[in-house]
Order: sequence, then C-alpha cells, then structure tokens
Amino acid sequence: MRLEGGNKKVNTLNVNSGELLAVMTRSGMVESQHYGHLVVLNPDGSTLLDLGQSRAQMFPRSAIKSMQAVAMVRHGLNFDGRNLAIVCASHGGTDEHQEVALENLKSVGLDANTLMNTPDKPIDESARKAWGDKTPTSLAANCSGKHSGMLATCVINGWDLKTYKNADHPLQIAIKKELEILAEEKIELTSIDGCGAPLFTMSTLGMARAARTMRISGDPVHKRIVDACIANPRMILAEGAFDTRMMKKVPGLFVKGGAESVMVASLPDGHAITWKVLDGSKRVDGPIMVAALARCGITVSGEIVEVMGGSEVLGEIKAAF
Repeated sequence: MRLEGGNKKVNTLNVNSGELLAVMTRSGMVESQHYGHLVVLNPDGSTLLDLGQSRAQMFPRSAIKSMQAVAMVRHGLNFDGRNLAIVCASHGGTDEHQEVALENLKSVGLDANTLMNTPDKPIDESARKAWGDKTPTSLAANCSGKHSGMLATCVINGWDLKTYKNADHPLQIAIKKELEILAEEKIELTSIDGCGAPLFTMSTLGMARAARTMRISGDPVHKRIVDACIANPRMILAEGAFDTRMMKKVPGLFVKGGAESVMVASLPDGHAITWKVLDGSKRVDGPIMVAALARCGITVSGEIVEVMGGSEVLGEIKAAF
C-alpha cells in the first residue's frame, strides 16, 4: 500500500507482508495467528532478529513519547523524576497521574484548561470505574502528561500556546527533527494522533535504532529521560498494566507501548526491541516480549496468556519465533 505524503509517495505496511509473530492454540490446533514486523538489535547495533518489513513506514503512536520528550528537554523543559516520566507516558488517569500532570502545568503558570488533548476517561480499570458517569476531561486522558510537557516547553520558549498541536509549530518542528536524528531516517508522512498532536511515521528499524541510541549515546538529555522513566514505572502506564509491570519485573528495562500494538523496549547494555502487530491486537504483548527478551539472554516468567474452555485451560497464546 502507498499513501501520498505531500508530493512524495510513502511506503506503508502491507498487511500481507508481515511474518508470523504469535499464535493462539486450542486443543492442540492453531485457532488464530498474529502477523507483524519485529526488530531486535544487539548492543553494538547489529541485527539480532529481523522479522517482516523492518524498513516499512508505520505510525508508532504513543510508543515514541520518550523520543518526543527529547525535543522538549533539549528546549529547556526542566522536569525530573515522575514529572518528566509522565511526559513520556500513556498514564492510567489515576488521581496521582492527574496530580502530576497538573503540577507540570502549574510550574509554568498554567492550569488544566490550557490542555488541548482529546478529553477521555481514565484508562486504568479501577480509576475508570471510580470515574463513573462524569464527563471526560483532557487531564484524565492518558496523553495529558505529554501535553503538559509540550505546553510547559512552549511557555519556556515564548511559543504560542493555542497552536502547539499544529505540525508547523516550532515545538512540533523540533520534535520531528529529533525523531529523524534518533531513527536515522526521514519522516515521510505526518498525520494526527488520537490525542490531536502530530503523528510522524517511522519504521520498526528506525524505532529500534532510536531506542538503542537513547540508552547508549551518553547524551545527558537521553539519560535524564530514560532514568526518569525507569525510576517511575508507575507513571508510564499504571500499576499492574503491561508496560509498568514489565519494567518492574526486569531491572533496567524500559518499555513503552502504543495504540494498534506498537512496542518499544530497551536494555541498559543497548539491546533494543520493537514491533508492530498488523492486526493491532495487544493480547500478544506478553508472549512476544518474553520471546524477544529471551533472545537477549533474559528469562521472564508469568506472562502466559491462557486459552480457556469453560474452566479448563485448553491452550495458550505464544510467540512463533
């Protein structure tokens, strides 16, 4: 499939071009299959595993929020700890998450009314249940942390606050530049993410290169961002949720997922793992991550996805590589 990006034709993911990443079995028979694109890089940057079309462009969604944060910190954003981590997060919308995002805004004289991300209810199950029938808000939405960082960066630089989501805004131009440097490839198409901010294409290989660079470059901006995320895994998603859970299980592991089953992970030694599941299903995250980490010499337990028949376990979802 090809899309028009300005005057350029963009190579996009072909649904028939992925390789088998995971299967669901029931009573010994394969019932469902999940195809996609996956890259695992060695610490030296060489390719350990390359499945599917690793150079095809796709939308990385929220998986690259930590990379977007590089431009913000580079342009004066002075957050640390959980305040910086939530800028890189797709948080659960708990009271704590909302408080931290609001702290970020108040630190530059703003309030929740300045947020322009799409309103939503919390995505954390408990927080969403407690929210009940209340009207969705931008602060409760999982991208409010990122937008709090974007707005704070604009205040610091004297940039217009009402147009910060426009692709031609100085902030978004700076983010695009940093993404291209990290991924070592040109962005071919710009769209709009669910939160309303610009969404830039990237390849699975480009994401892996970027993730590895942020772990081994020695750039203090990269180190500051990664350290904040790893030290505050509860900020990245929510207690018990996949990204947070995996970061707690494996010391030094950074994990950030995105909508439509995109994933970025990296280890302190420079191993990097990225994937895009073509059907958008996130039920395969655990089995794929376990198999990918095994290629990096790390054993993780407890991520088995059982297939039930009544009260009996009849199979499982497991990685195919």
